[in-house]
Amino acid sequence: MDKLISKSLVTPFSLKDAPSLIERVWPAQKISVETKREFDAHGAQTLTPLGSYWKGRKRLVYVRACVLGALLPATDDPEKDLDIFEKLMAIDDRAFLAREFKLKPYEIAGLAIQAGALEKAELSRYFSVRRAEEPTRDDFELALEAGGLEWNCRETEKDRLRLAAYSQWSYEEKVSKCLRPEELPNSAYDGIWQDVNRHLGTSAASIVELVEQLGIMRFGHRPKVADTFSGAGSIPFEAARVGCDVYASDLNPIACMLTWGALHLIGGGDRLKDSLEAAQKRVTETVDKRIVDLGIEHDEEGNRAKSYLYCVEVRCPITGWIIPLLPSLVVSKIRRTIARLVPNHEEKRFNIEIISDVPPKDLEAAKKGTVQKGALVYSLDGEEHRTPIATLRGDVRKPGSDTENRLRRWEKSDVIPRPDDIFGERLYCVQWITKETLHKGRQTTFFATPSEKDLERETKVVDFVRTNLAAWQENGFVPEMEIEPGEKTDEPIRTRGWTHWHHLYAPRQLLIAAFLAEEISKEKNEEIRGCLAFDRTFLANFSSRLSQWLPGSPGVPGRAPAADQIKGTFYNQALNTFYNFGVRAWKFCNLDGDGGYKHQLVESKSFIRSCSASEIDKDADVFITDPPYADAVNYHEITEFFIAWLRNNPPAPFKNWVWDSRRPLAIKGDGEDFRKAMVDAYAAMARHMPDNGLQIVMFTHQDAAVWADMAQIFWGAGLRVMAAWYVSTETTSETKKGGYVQGTVTLVLRKRKDGEDGFKDEVVQEVRYEVAEQIDTMVGLNQSLKGHGRIENLFEDADLQMAGYAAALRVLTKYTKIDGVDMTKETLRPRKKGEKGIVGEIVEFAVQVANEHMVPEGMPPKVWENLTGSERFFFKMMDIETTSAKKLDNYQNFSRAFRVANYDDLMGKKEPNNSRLKSAKEFKKAGFEGSEFGASKSRTLLYAIYELQTDAEGDDVLLHLRDLVPDYFNVREDLMALAQYVAKKRAGKDDAESRAAGILQGLIRNERFG
Repeated sequence: MDKLISKSLVTPFSLKDAPSLIERVWPAQKISVETKREFDAHGAQTLTPLGSYWKGRKRLVYVRACVLGALLPATDDPEKDLDIFEKLMAIDDRAFLAREFKLKPYEIAGLAIQAGALEKAELSRYFSVRRAEEPTRDDFELALEAGGLEWNCRETEKDRLRLAAYSQWSYEEKVSKCLRPEELPNSAYDGIWQDVNRHLGTSAASIVELVEQLGIMRFGHRPKVADTFSGAGSIPFEAARVGCDVYASDLNPIACMLTWGALHLIGGGDRLKDSLEAAQKRVTETVDKRIVDLGIEHDEEGNRAKSYLYCVEVRCPITGWIIPLLPSLVVSKIRRTIARLVPNHEEKRFNIEIISDVPPKDLEAAKKGTVQKGALVYSLDGEEHRTPIATLRGDVRKPGSDTENRLRRWEKSDVIPRPDDIFGERLYCVQWITKETLHKGRQTTFFATPSEKDLERETKVVDFVRTNLAAWQENGFVPEMEIEPGEKTDEPIRTRGWTHWHHLYAPRQLLIAAFLAEEISKEKNEEIRGCLAFDRTFLANFSSRLSQWLPGSPGVPGRAPAADQIKGTFYNQALNTFYNFGVRAWKFCNLDGDGGYKHQLVESKSFIRSCSASEIDKDADVFITDPPYADAVNYHEITEFFIAWLRNNPPAPFKNWVWDSRRPLAIKGDGEDFRKAMVDAYAAMARHMPDNGLQIVMFTHQDAAVWADMAQIFWGAGLRVMAAWYVSTETTSETKKGGYVQGTVTLVLRKRKDGEDGFKDEVVQEVRYEVAEQIDTMVGLNQSLKGHGRIENLFEDADLQMAGYAAALRVLTKYTKIDGVDMTKETLRPRKKGEKGIVGEIVEFAVQVANEHMVPEGMPPKVWENLTGSERFFFKMMDIETTSAKKLDNYQNFSRAFRVANYDDLMGKKEPNNSRLKSAKEFKKAGFEGSEFGASKSRTLLYAIYELQTDAEGDDVLLHLRDLVPDYFNVREDLMALAQYVAKKRAGKDDAESRAAGILQGLIRNERFG
């Protein structure tokens, strides 16, 4: 790679003092859409196969946008700067020609006609009709409807029509229908380099070459990017993929392992691919032979097990019977298979019969199991018995302590419950693969009640594990580590009595994992052995006692069928115990992860270290970090689940890392300790950054208090805020309804060089000017780009809000002292809960200034100035709704910005991607009291619109309006303007309301007095 620059004509340090593009202009809305698209790819994402359990990894397209935004210069031509950036990101209009829409010619023709780029009479110039030698105009029009058109024109003409067709979709619609940028071949960028090089003064022919040349122009060498909170490794991986040298560190060894896997396993390209696949083949075949020789997965007829289903069982204190704890008796909806409980009066327990092909009514009845609403529920001899699970466990809350119970704490040598334990465990079902289809691509399976021979094989497995457990633990093949109590790790201790990490695994799971680890340990190539360690963590995640058995469902119209499956432990970020769980037999372990690794060659230099962020000892030009600000995921706890598997015998690439979560050292939560640790971390990064270096910090946006906190942290670290961008990544997952959203603020910082002294009143005025100028500049660029043919805004309101915050912090963080107070020391001063301080006050003021400047289109500025915060929120969101934007986080962000105490009162619907305001009709007569909005003229205006929709007389409506608005004659002009505004904004959304608002505006304008 060092040879790449030999043909470059760039001048070292020629961009040394040039501002970065991301400081001035950055298409955050497009980046948001691309980020969400990558998220929606799930297992098809590049790094997910390394460990889907790490949910917080930043999307690669987002990281690439940050890296390029940091390296590219901002010139005097922001429109051209943006054009070049979008070309490099493959998010410009022409990039969609390469991003492969699977549209047929007749579909493109139809859309091009809608766009006005094509007339029906012109179809014969660009298309032919399939199987028609001399088609008539009628033939062409029929083929347009029926799908019989074929291309018959030059590529340039085809591209023009395709671009016209794509223009009929919003950016989000386009992205949802095509390839992601990272899926494009390098050849997709071939047409951009002349334009790029002319604008930048470079001579690149690839992204990697361009990045190196920009690094030389800025820093005198290939750019060095560092991430001291590397987590799952997406930041160092993407920085390396585009051509930067990278430094990555994390306190957590699993984070270091994931980062190593990204750079070496995924980034190893074909160099490792063949060797790794050969090693995997050897290991899996050897493990398979050992299991077959042991005779624990085949039955007498040669069928082989695919899954084993286990359940917890408990003795009922009422009857003395042993009852299986099964939340549902359904085994498989697809096979219509259920578990039927048959009383065994001799043994005072239930036999479990597995029955397939049951009628629908039996399948429906089986949905109710023996665990209902936290209680054991079953019927015996016609009588129902119910006992809370908490009672069975013996839960007791003692003063000054957490809940305790009577569960025996397991000992290190335990692998199954003891006979006198409160919770037992039993095998109740086996899923078999038929002998005839065992080696076929499409296998036939069936469910069966465990036979006596099956139970004998179970005993054989338990005995084998007991015999070998101590040796396996000594060799590092299975965990021997105790579970340290914690917020998440308390769960298995409290609910099952498990005390060591290997207790989270059934004997079969331990046996398979030990065989796998033993065979991997024989691999002589340490780099390959490091890659094979990911097979161990994959198995640990997808085959444990915390692996839920999830019956699939047959397909119905509009929904594809879902197979029966065993879920991974970390389907969410918790250690959830289940009353029934699935154990994968060896053939179902699928060690190649979610569809295998997507190997690609990454040639940049990389260095990975296991240490805290403040211990960084390498210099870097750009730091890009995603710190654990108010992080809801306790990675320092849950990763001990994996640390336990690798700590005693890590492969050579991982040996120098500390194989401990080091909980006390982890930066977590918020508060004074967090703030001090963050200042130490970012001050250390600033010390290892050149004067023209840049930092980009990603954190979850919550409210103005967050900004005040972050300002103080960066103040204390000697950094100055330069810009901020908001990247939205909502999801509509059913499990995340009820207001779940996620958005990330991208904060851009530089070293604070010479600190200034100032007074609060001067700073406030400077903030007012800076915020206003920033927003006016961005709005002006929006208008300029639209004048040059851009359809959608470059900056949406969320960007303008972020710009307001950033402008305020840009002013604040350039000062060392304000009103004689040393702000670097002020940042570390302990604070009382709810204390705002000077920073909080100025940040809030900046929000107000920003909101004053974000006047909705069509709203007279004078009217806007006279509205309360809740009125501004309502009419601002009404304007946003005209763009079909329905994202809940828009409403949340603006409710905070306008300081609306309870915006729920103004909402008609609240869903992550389908939210809206209440209509006048939904307000009806309610909501006049108890809130700022209820007492406002706008609320009365909506009531008047509602009355007109109910056919009230115009004179009566005006009378009510005059009675309900105390200073009616002073605000009459405002009411007219607001009615006109509602009429315009609701047109096409709620035409009845729009018409009523228009009528009201006319009534007010024409009313007679006297």
